[in-house]
Amino acid sequence: MKRQTAEIVREYGPFEGSPKVHGVTFDGERVWFAAGDKVTAFDPQTGREERSIGVPGSAGTAFDGRHLYQIAEDRIHKIDPKTGNVLSSIPAPGGGGDSGLAWAEGTLWVGEYRARKIHRVDPETGKVLRTITSDRFVTGVTWVDHDLWHGTWEGDESDIRRIDPETGEVLERLDMPQGTGVSGLESNGADMFYAGGGAAGKVRAIKRRRQNG
Repeated sequence: MKRQTAEIVREYGPFEGSPKVHGVTFDGERVWFAAGDKVTAFDPQTGREERSIGVPGSAGTAFDGRHLYQIAEDRIHKIDPKTGNVLSSIPAPGGGGDSGLAWAEGTLWVGEYRARKIHRVDPETGKVLRTITSDRFVTGVTWVDHDLWHGTWEGDESDIRRIDPETGEVLERLDMPQGTGVSGLESNGADMFYAGGGAAGKVRAIKRRRQNG
C-alpha cells in the first residue's frame, strides 16, 4: 500500500451561517457543500459563496452532471440545482447513519459511517446493489479516473484512501494532519480533492497525485 501525508493546498471558509460542513461535491464550476439546513455553492477560484438551496443536508452530497443528490437523515433527495426543487427521494441504506455520497456510472455510492461500509445503490429505487466493508469509519466518497476513494475519521485521526471497489482492499492512503478531519469528499476530476472539515466549517483543497500508467 502506498502511503503519504496529505498536501493541503488551500482552505475555504468558515462560511457565514454554515458552522459545519458535511457532504461535498463539484459540478464542474462550483463546489457544493451540505451545511445542515441548506446546501451551499462557492467558486473554488475566488472562495466566494455564490448561492444556497434551502434543503436539509445532514451528510453526503453528489452531482450526476445535471442534478444534485443530498442525504437528509434517512432519505436521499434528488434536487434540481437551478430551482432548488426536490424531484424525487429514495431511502438511504443506513437509515440515518449514512455519510458520504458519490455518483459513478449511473449509480450512487453511499458511505455508512459507523457500520464502516460503502453501498452501491440504484438511484431510482434505493435498492442496494453491492456493499464493500472498510476497517475504518467511512465519511466522504468519490470516484476519479475509475478509482474509488473515501475519507475516514475516527477520533483525531483521518485519512483519504483509494480502495479496490470489488474487495475493499486499501491501495493508497493520504494521511491528514493530526486533528484535521474529512467529513465529505469530492474530486475535481483532475488533480484535486475537496474535503469537508466538519465542525471546523471549512472545505480543504488537497493535492491528488495521478497514478502512473
